[in-house]
Amino acid sequence: MADTPLLEGLHVVDVASFIAGPAAATMLGDYGADVVKVEPPRTGDAYRAFSRMPPNPHVDGVNYPWQLDNRNKRGIALDLKSPGAKPVLERLVKWADVLVTNFPTHTRTKLGLDYDDLAPLNPRLVYADVTGFGEEGPEAHLPGFDATAYWARSGLMDYTRQRGDAPGMPAFGSGDHPTAVTLYAGIMTALYRRERTGRGARVSASLIAEGAWAAGVWLQAALLGGEAPRPADRTDPPNALASAYRTADDRWLLLAFVNEDKQVPLFLHAIGHPEAAQNPDYADTPSRRAHAAEIAALLDRTFATRTLAEWRELLDASGLTYGVAQTIDEFARDPQLTANRIVVPVEDGSAEPHLTIDSPVRLDQERKVPPRPAPDLGEHTDAVLRDLGYDAAAIAELRAAEVVG
Repeated sequence: MADTPLLEGLHVVDVASFIAGPAAATMLGDYGADVVKVEPPRTGDAYRAFSRMPPNPHVDGVNYPWQLDNRNKRGIALDLKSPGAKPVLERLVKWADVLVTNFPTHTRTKLGLDYDDLAPLNPRLVYADVTGFGEEGPEAHLPGFDATAYWARSGLMDYTRQRGDAPGMPAFGSGDHPTAVTLYAGIMTALYRRERTGRGARVSASLIAEGAWAAGVWLQAALLGGEAPRPADRTDPPNALASAYRTADDRWLLLAFVNEDKQVPLFLHAIGHPEAAQNPDYADTPSRRAHAAEIAALLDRTFATRTLAEWRELLDASGLTYGVAQTIDEFARDPQLTANRIVVPVEDGSAEPHLTIDSPVRLDQERKVPPRPAPDLGEHTDAVLRDLGYDAAAIAELRAAEVVG
């Protein structure tokens, strides 16, 4: 494993807010890039207040979403609306290898942050932007969040509910974080292109494109004229062996059988109904689909007779494929997270550092930098300005004019 982080020496300017854009910059920082987070003075990035928005839980002393998506960054408070900020922004762009933004197109134009504004300043710049609904079309100007542009727009919210029930609210950020991975992949592709051509590029990602990719199997079918499945009725599912069942202690098991010819006899024996294997209604896949409601009713009654722990023991002994609908609290204690270093400690100097979630891309031959605390508002303003060539007098002048904070 290399001693020097892979992206050490790469300069990144994060001019984005909330989740997808900043999280992509965080992934670059995890591999050693020098990431500078740009925030407005006084108010800071609105994402700092995210943990106070219901139904997000409160955690004493830790702004956990800010830590998750802004670790391993330096922070500069810069008022991009001030005319005096333009020379600072230009120096940041010339210093940068990558600039990340998710401002709406009209805001970028107003602030001079369009790609066409910045590319002439630095022909090697990789300009990465995230939108809700893409760069073109009648709704390109609309603001987008993962709940609206990823979950609701894509059909995923409609399908992931029981028939007749209202769509549920997805976990906040659950569309943003995969979009961040896509943007990170685009940035790395553009950097590889720069190695070959010497020139930068514009990289785009959108929540609607990510939603299309996530719903891709059924969306592809719909594009070819197929009728996509509708929300399921678990009392009459399309496949009773790919459905959820409640246990005696009010937990839920999800069956996920793929090789049914092999797994069904083992399953029927495990649940105490080996005789069902001789029933012609359950003999093959077409028969099981035709009698799915009957099988679901049988399995509802069967799974209600034992606890989750008892069913896990029986199903594990038979080598059957299933899942447990864990709570988030249970997942936080899942031993697979620590065994695979999916959760790692933040190096903040405390005797008992809190844990954070590692970014999901890993190379065995390259090490990541240890997670460091996300910056306070304007924590590194002076240091960053010095890196850009400003002396103490010039920094004082910028501060007096309230260009920086």
